[in-house]
Amino acid sequence: MAITLAEEIMLLSLDDESGSAKQRQAAGWAVSGGILLELVLAGRVSVADKYLELTDTKPTGEQLLDSRTALIETWLRGRKKRRVTEWLAKDQTKAVGAALESLCERGVVGEEKRKTLGVFPIRRYPEADGAVEAELRERLRAVVLGGAEPDTRTAGLIALIHSAKLHRLAFPDSPRKQVTTRMAEVAAGQWAAESVRAAIRDMQAAMVAVTLVTAATVGS
Repeated sequence: MAITLAEEIMLLSLDDESGSAKQRQAAGWAVSGGILLELVLAGRVSVADKYLELTDTKPTGEQLLDSRTALIETWLRGRKKRRVTEWLAKDQTKAVGAALESLCERGVVGEEKRKTLGVFPIRRYPEADGAVEAELRERLRAVVLGGAEPDTRTAGLIALIHSAKLHRLAFPDSPRKQVTTRMAEVAAGQWAAESVRAAIRDMQAAMVAVTLVTAATVGS
C-alpha cells in the first residue's frame, strides 16, 4: 500500500507551503473514517447497523492501521461491538496526529516545530514530496471531473470527502455544484461489495451525526 486513505485526506487538508491544516476538525472525522474504511476493506473490522465490531486482529503490515486495530480492541473491552459515532468522536483528533506522523515517516511531508509569541508550541507539516499529492489530485479529477470509473479505494475516498463536506480541499477551483453532484453519485454507486458500501453509508451517517453535535456545541 503506497499511502492510506487517511493519509490522503490529511494530505489534501495541508497547505503545501505553510504546512498548516485547513478545515482541521472536519478533516479529523474523515481521517478517522478513512482508517476505519481501510480496516473494513482489509477484513479487520465490520461496520453494520451503525455499530463497529472487531473481526480479526491479524496485522496488516501497515503501522497506521495496526495501531488502530489495537486501540479498537482495547476500546471494546470485551464487548462485541459499539457505536461507530463513539469511535469517531474518540479517535478523530488522535487519528490526525497518527496520519501526520505516518506521512512524515514516508517523507511526503516534513515537520517544523516553533513557538508563537515565544511561548506556545506549534507544528507545521510543509510538503516534501509533491509527486504523491499530484498523483492523488489527478486521480480524483479523473473520476469527479472527468467521469472516469473509480476503483474501490478511490470511490471510498470520494465518499468520505463528500460526507465530511471537504469538497473545497479536493477541488478548490472547480464549480461546487458539479463537484458535489458527482461525488454524491460516486458515493452511492455500485463500486464495492454491498457489505463495504453499507459500511460507508453507516460511517457517512456517523460523521454527519458527530459533525452536527460538534457544531451545536460550538454554537451554544
